[in-house]
Amino acid sequence: MQKLTSALVRWSAVVVLGSAIPLSAGAETVRIGAMPVGSGWYVAAAAIKKTLEETASGLDVEIIARGGGVANPMVVQQGKAQIALSNVATSQWAMKGELLYSGNKAPDIRSLVGGLNPVFIGAIVRNDYLKQNGFKSLKEILESGKPVNIMMKPPGSNIPPAVDVILQAHGSSVKKIKADGGRIIQVDSSQMAGMIRDGRADLYFDTILRGHPTIQEISLTGDVSFIDLSPEAISALSEIGIVKGDIPKWFDIQTEVTIGGDYGTHLIARKDLPDDIAYKITKTVVEHMDKLAAEFPAWKAFVREKAASPEKNGIPLHPGAVRYYKEIGLL
Repeated sequence: MQKLTSALVRWSAVVVLGSAIPLSAGAETVRIGAMPVGSGWYVAAAAIKKTLEETASGLDVEIIARGGGVANPMVVQQGKAQIALSNVATSQWAMKGELLYSGNKAPDIRSLVGGLNPVFIGAIVRNDYLKQNGFKSLKEILESGKPVNIMMKPPGSNIPPAVDVILQAHGSSVKKIKADGGRIIQVDSSQMAGMIRDGRADLYFDTILRGHPTIQEISLTGDVSFIDLSPEAISALSEIGIVKGDIPKWFDIQTEVTIGGDYGTHLIARKDLPDDIAYKITKTVVEHMDKLAAEFPAWKAFVREKAASPEKNGIPLHPGAVRYYKEIGLL
């Protein structure tokens, strides 16, 4: 945890030199926190940049090609970006200084547009493991006391904190998994398919996205099945901002939609972003979503009527966004 906190601080320090960048009402440049070039969020940020510059007179947008769902709330908090893409759940963690943030709070972040697209956490299990033990549900696996080798991303991802919560919901923990003869395996994505094929991992938690290359490889070569997150797990995850989500039939091994958790995605800003600029950005994104989704298809899931809802934003709305949503009758 300390290593992650230090990494966040170092990352923020190198994004731009010097102190936070002030943005007065008359300023034209807005920095948007995204992810590295080639990532989905970089494509999304590029679509926002293009649309804002074409339709929102007076705004010039610069993309910060670093960061991601964990780093971006702190980047906005520290003034390195005025707006950023973020996961709803991690924005809530950052605001409170919980879980991955280990006391480093982001009290000054606000939401502009909620419900951009779901970001699921789901579970995949080896079929042989199910057959050998007679398990049919995640609840049975985690409450049986039998050994299970659980695989996930390394520390620093938003997956491990969620898995901790899932384990706790079933009276388990990392310590108990190990005491029962199982393992917690945290490896790079490039190693995951091989570990499933070799039987070294039994249960796998990850971010589930359509076409996800690691999950695609595992589903084709690993003799595995998706398994629903339990009602107990969903209830516990909702306490940390991860809501229930139905994962569509994106992979051949799914016989139906799979119950998972949804971290959510939204566009955030610093609370001191001038209201007129926040209004302009919110209005542009909401009213040009068809154009944005053509360039970043994940946003085809956006539902305009839910853009201002508390569950799709997770943190308070910026006053400029509130002004827009009141104008169109969503507040």
